[in-house]
Amino acid sequence: MKSIKTVVCIACMILATSICIGQTGSSDSLAKRHNEMMAIIMTQPKYPIKTIGILVYDGYNTLDAVGPYQTLSQIMGTKVFFIAKQKGLVRNQTGLKVQVDTSIADVSKLDILVIPGGAAETFKMTKDTAVLNWIKQIDKTTTYTTSVCTGAWILGATGLLQGKNATTNWYRAAEMLDSYGAKFKEERWVKDGKYWTSAGVTAGLDMSLAIINDLMGEKYTKGVMLDLEYDPQPPFNAGSVRKTDPIVADMMKEMYDMGMLPLIQKQIKK
Repeated sequence: MKSIKTVVCIACMILATSICIGQTGSSDSLAKRHNEMMAIIMTQPKYPIKTIGILVYDGYNTLDAVGPYQTLSQIMGTKVFFIAKQKGLVRNQTGLKVQVDTSIADVSKLDILVIPGGAAETFKMTKDTAVLNWIKQIDKTTTYTTSVCTGAWILGATGLLQGKNATTNWYRAAEMLDSYGAKFKEERWVKDGKYWTSAGVTAGLDMSLAIINDLMGEKYTKGVMLDLEYDPQPPFNAGSVRKTDPIVADMMKEMYDMGMLPLIQKQIKK
């Protein structure tokens, strides 16, 4: 479906036409309805948001980045774009290539920064001094600094989550955030000041919608949700540690441990 940005003109035309057609009837009520609809469409954000940058890197999780990209693009008047350490092709966890035309050297400020997660490659990013210093510089002027899933590990490695409430992917969440001085909250998304963090992968959609609500209000947010037809109906009441069969949760944890635990233990020792 087209985004709210692209349907505003069409909506305005339809609403105006409905007023003209209804002039012989209850024109006052039609005019009121028209004005109410236009007020929603033309909602002004609480803060001026013009640029939204999503940091990507080899090994990022696709939906961590693309979910917020699609959702936050619904804020009218904004430019949403991917940023990488270097311009060129960036590969996700499974090898999908995305052309990124903006490097961290090209960006000195953003209104919203989104840091997606991944797995081992994400952990490596927590050691990349150039990227961490860039995030800290960008954070000085952001309205919202955000992370999705294990992107909180990268954000935590900057020191910006020190003493903050935060969430992240369920895998060793408390252990990882504690290592960065943050306080883990087992929530779908957490707001602490301008810092917004979300749990694993799909939680980035919920966080993005919550940010839109913070900026634009309930009715505008509900319009975005309808445009996305965001009405999840999963086949099982699962998807979090609390709702998953213990044997399944243990299986997933052991699977993750095989690839990630040696890296984490090394970090904790330091």
